[in-house]
Amino acid sequence: MRSMLKAGWLALLLAVGCAGRQELETPDYEAVYDVPLEEMWPSVRQYFTDAHLPYREDRGSMVLETEWKQEFGGSKIAGYWHRYMVMGKRETPTKSKLWVIRITKSANKTLSRPGKELDWGTAAGRTIDSDGSGSENLSPEDESDRLAFPVGENAFYMESGQGTRDLTMEWRVFRGIVPKLAKKQPTKTEQPVAKAAPAFTECGQSILGLTKQAKAGGVLLLGELHGTQEVPRFIAQSVCQLVTSGVPVTVGLELPVENEARITTFLQSQGGEVDWLKLMEAPFWRSPYPDGRGSAAVANMLEQLRQLRAQGLDVAVFVYDHPKLSGQQREDALTKTVLAQVKAAPQRFLLVVSGNIHSRTAKGLPWDKQYRPMGYLLKDQLDDVTALDMAYDSGTAWICAANKQSSKLDCGVKEAKGKDNGDRFFMHAWDSPNKEGYHGVFYVGHVSASEPAILKGLGNPDAAPAQEPTSGL
Repeated sequence: MRSMLKAGWLALLLAVGCAGRQELETPDYEAVYDVPLEEMWPSVRQYFTDAHLPYREDRGSMVLETEWKQEFGGSKIAGYWHRYMVMGKRETPTKSKLWVIRITKSANKTLSRPGKELDWGTAAGRTIDSDGSGSENLSPEDESDRLAFPVGENAFYMESGQGTRDLTMEWRVFRGIVPKLAKKQPTKTEQPVAKAAPAFTECGQSILGLTKQAKAGGVLLLGELHGTQEVPRFIAQSVCQLVTSGVPVTVGLELPVENEARITTFLQSQGGEVDWLKLMEAPFWRSPYPDGRGSAAVANMLEQLRQLRAQGLDVAVFVYDHPKLSGQQREDALTKTVLAQVKAAPQRFLLVVSGNIHSRTAKGLPWDKQYRPMGYLLKDQLDDVTALDMAYDSGTAWICAANKQSSKLDCGVKEAKGKDNGDRFFMHAWDSPNKEGYHGVFYVGHVSASEPAILKGLGNPDAAPAQEPTSGL
């Protein structure tokens, strides 16, 4: 058994490289430990202790649950919190495995269904309604069939909150503790090597299809609908999951180039109230026609990226909009700014977000057949450019649209109609690009409007941060 563990550990190290990093690749099968459950479980406890994820445990049933941990470590606005229920399972008398259930909660409760309150206890048995007519006590072992499939980031676990089985976390724990299980005891001539505690960054549920798009030197264009809460979160989660796996990422935002120094300063700051005030002093945030790019969600995304940088993770941000220009001149200027970033760091992965006109890689628009969008110009000059259009379920967005009566822009919360493709964030590429030059879609689920940041009090020293959920929520 020990020789098998040692061989498995060596293969694991060759496959994933440096220890301590989150792995971008997650197999689509379960991780099985070649040791009995009782021998594996102490290492599970130690993993969560070293990762600074406090937990409560039902020692009689090999079940533990962590306290809430906020996505990216902090938020000024509508943050997300996660906790884990970890269940040890006996595969055979000599083999074992873990199931990890992720529970998600939002501070602004935009994901919460009415009447669904969290109810966490440490007992192995749970009381749930099986068919609406009664209830039955089910232990974790009895839940196998019901929990054996992922049900989406925003789905509900036991009618108590958003939750899903998290294979990514299961493999992260496996990769963290298998070397310790395989490590032999040091002999008299060997000196034990001190090992740093594993760093753990909560990046949210893994985004399906992200791995295929993340290439060194590649440029991924995301064509979005401005003014939602979900797109900035999608971007932040994507960056978090990539940089914690060792992929250096540069994010391009369609914000005025005049804000470059101000945003860079904020990202390098401690994120205090004075730092926020300096960021929000820019006229951009106070535009008379706020089109969604200056939303609270965008400001919160900058804070999340700042926190990733503060952890020493390799994320950079640049802005590239030239709002004083219009038409083809603007597209040419956008392209020039993005190209400069690609050429300055050809080994990095660029994630460039814009309105979905700029990101098209096909020539022409319905009103101008000769129009050359930024995506078209970039594809003509770079080898690896992929453009994904936004897909979403119906909801709301903060949109500026022409008022037919006054012929002026009318900005506010408006209905956004989409198609329901489930709750899970994902990226999907087609076999060939469509007529707009998009190679696929990125899907963000149900959308909800995000108001301008200044309406949320950002930059105001008296603005309170988002509050962490209590155990009774």
